[in-house]
Amino acid sequence: MLRSLSKDAMPRPPFQLCLLLSRELCLLDPLHVLRESVAGGVDCVQLREKEMSTIERHAWSLQLMDQCLDLRIPLIVNDDVEVAADIGAHGVHLGQEDLPVHKARKLLRPNQWIGLSTHSLEQLDTAADQGVNYVGYGPIYPTGTKKYKHGLGPDSVMNVLPHARVPVVAIGGINTENAECIPERAALAVSSAICATDNPREVAAALRARRPIDTP
Repeated sequence: MLRSLSKDAMPRPPFQLCLLLSRELCLLDPLHVLRESVAGGVDCVQLREKEMSTIERHAWSLQLMDQCLDLRIPLIVNDDVEVAADIGAHGVHLGQEDLPVHKARKLLRPNQWIGLSTHSLEQLDTAADQGVNYVGYGPIYPTGTKKYKHGLGPDSVMNVLPHARVPVVAIGGINTENAECIPERAALAVSSAICATDNPREVAAALRARRPIDTP
């Protein structure tokens, strides 16, 4: 039976706003998007390039790693544990169908993070038992990035947070118009809202503050 945690006991995420960087979604040069979004408040970057070959992903991850070291923010590699281990990324993010957490842990250094995508309270609780460093929880809203037509809704984040034994990162369809509905105890992970804009700094700043874009 799941028990509720006090607010003080709820684990806080190691970051507040993660950019899921995908080159094909970027309206501007991806490295420019990275730098500008960090200036706006992004404090973690996830390399998310599912269509790249391993060689391409490795080469691109090295470029991002150099940028992230310079910007002093963590880099997480989506899915590819070997690349994350090889370049010394801060961690790897896994899906429910990816390499199991216990096998990924054997390939990574002890201080490297493992994040896991979850879609229910039961999956979130299982992830905590597996010793992950944080969970992605969603999709919160419908999103074309992963072709989800329906979202779990921001209220679902409110419902799982009291039981979460690991930090929760809300993901899926989050933008400047709906971020304010997500409880502040959950971090945000965003892709197209930042990548597909010509002003990633302004959008990142609005997301970090969880408010709509300021209008004149």
